[in-house]
Amino acid sequence: MVSMSCIIGSLCLDVICSELFVSELNSSIPGLPVIFEDDSVIVVDKPSGMLSQPGKTVSDSVVTRVMQFRPEADGPVLVHRLDMDTSGLLVMAKNRVAHRLLQQQFEHRRIGKRYIARLCMAPQALGGRVHLPLRGDMDDRPRQIVCQAHGKQSTTIWHRFSASDPLCVWLYPLTGRTHQLRVHMAHPDGLGVAIQGDRLYQAHYPSSNNHNASAPSESAEPPQEPACGRLMLHAQYLAFDHPETGVRLNFQTPARFFENEQK
Repeated sequence: MVSMSCIIGSLCLDVICSELFVSELNSSIPGLPVIFEDDSVIVVDKPSGMLSQPGKTVSDSVVTRVMQFRPEADGPVLVHRLDMDTSGLLVMAKNRVAHRLLQQQFEHRRIGKRYIARLCMAPQALGGRVHLPLRGDMDDRPRQIVCQAHGKQSTTIWHRFSASDPLCVWLYPLTGRTHQLRVHMAHPDGLGVAIQGDRLYQAHYPSSNNHNASAPSESAEPPQEPACGRLMLHAQYLAFDHPETGVRLNFQTPARFFENEQK
């Protein structure tokens, strides 16, 4: 019996009777790496620039590719979403029972989630918690705005990734609002430091004007657009109870934008 599973990149690590088994998982969906799959669920590593579900004018998405290459999937497959510009782990359901049980875990906050982001400037604090209610901007979709009167309660925990790279942070969303991490980082009442490559919120809330960012030295250059040309936000860790077996599954994938930046 499997007591624990840990997926790292394309490797599936299963601890069975205290012995370690390693098996390669091969992607069979073009442009969409499959990290783990069985009869109930499929976990993919969504690339930046791909929609989670079809849009009004763009049909290509994680959902359409899964449905095209997994025609046996029955019922709704989408359980949660990532912004188009955000990369990282998504779990999809392959049958109605799995969909219902996974949705219940999201509703009861049984899902483990962790993101890694690179900010435009180093924050002064080592970590903290952001509480800012969010709602959609009716005049400028898909932008989200902070609204104390009508916004949905939203909470994010953050802390520094390492002392050697003060621009990188871990982000733990306790709620799952649209653009939550992006607004909570950029807004002056939140962390006040935008995520690199965030064209939607970086100009709207300039980090250089915020007291939460560390003061740059006289020789320091202004925040630059990342060399990889994308939003530097990645859903790096995902954990959930398998809807059929109840086994706790843990998945991790690296943030590819670090590799691209170093080229």
